Amino acid sequence: MEQRKEQKVEDHMEKDTGTVRKKWPLKKKLILWAVVIPVFLIISDMRLKTVVYTVNTGKLEHPVRLALITDLHSCWYGKEQQTLISAVNAQEPDIVLFGGDIFDDGHSYKNAELTLQYLSAQYPCYYVTGNHEFWSEDIESIINIVEPYGITILQGDYADIEAGEQRLRLFGVDDPDVTVYCQGSTNILQQLNRIWEKIDPDCCNVLLSHRPELIDIYKRYGFDLVLSGHAHGGQWRIPGILNGLYAPNQGMFPQYAGGRYDFDWGTMIVSRGLARESTPAPRLFNRPELVIIDLQ
Repeated sequence: MEQRKEQKVEDHMEKDTGTVRKKWPLKKKLILWAVVIPVFLIISDMRLKTVVYTVNTGKLEHPVRLALITDLHSCWYGKEQQTLISAVNAQEPDIVLFGGDIFDDGHSYKNAELTLQYLSAQYPCYYVTGNHEFWSEDIESIINIVEPYGITILQGDYADIEAGEQRLRLFGVDDPDVTVYCQGSTNILQQLNRIWEKIDPDCCNVLLSHRPELIDIYKRYGFDLVLSGHAHGGQWRIPGILNGLYAPNQGMFPQYAGGRYDFDWGTMIVSRGLARESTPAPRLFNRPELVIIDLQ
């Protein structure tokens, strides 16, 4: 009994000497949260933005506007995808290009299909596969969703597009994972070699291909413009300092995380993509984007 009393006295003395954690005053707590919440909202901003690039190939007499949609991963963009649809409509593109990973192997196809349904009703649409279309192990079902909307799927093929009373030649290849999941399919090198002879030096030649890290292969073929996605903007960014922390198939500090890359033979534009809730880690300083390319 005496020992218990002594222990209580010692506990009381410890409290009196300040060993118990002091509580922050309410005013300091409010100031802290007033700083933390806006900073978090800024760095993890998930609002859709539109990025416009102007590319002069010297091969067009009249401007052509392309809308590039990549890495949607069937993410949600408002009721019936109207946030994304309205953003595209506001730009009035001549052509809409889907650069792969529009569907996702871990999410419902609903949002992806709604996007395709609305946009294909208004614009000529062209589509290439990404790795997640194949990871779903359901590529036939996905193609059966896409094709009835009149969307052209380019799988080592090309399409001549009339825009502004002139011709644009669009090439497209499958994601390299096609050979992993589709027995007897041709790989990306075979597809590129097949379309190589269709390059027209007097025409604006555009390649739509999901993976930007293969740029050293693409540059051999004489394209004026390459459009890609896949890298998700490097997921985490520090604007002006770090363009991207990590990208699939490029690893840490990717060279082609997102943006415009000019070469002596032409230009590559890499979309940071539209993935939001499908990613395991939040995007930081890396808003999802709709990419618009003005060909001059």
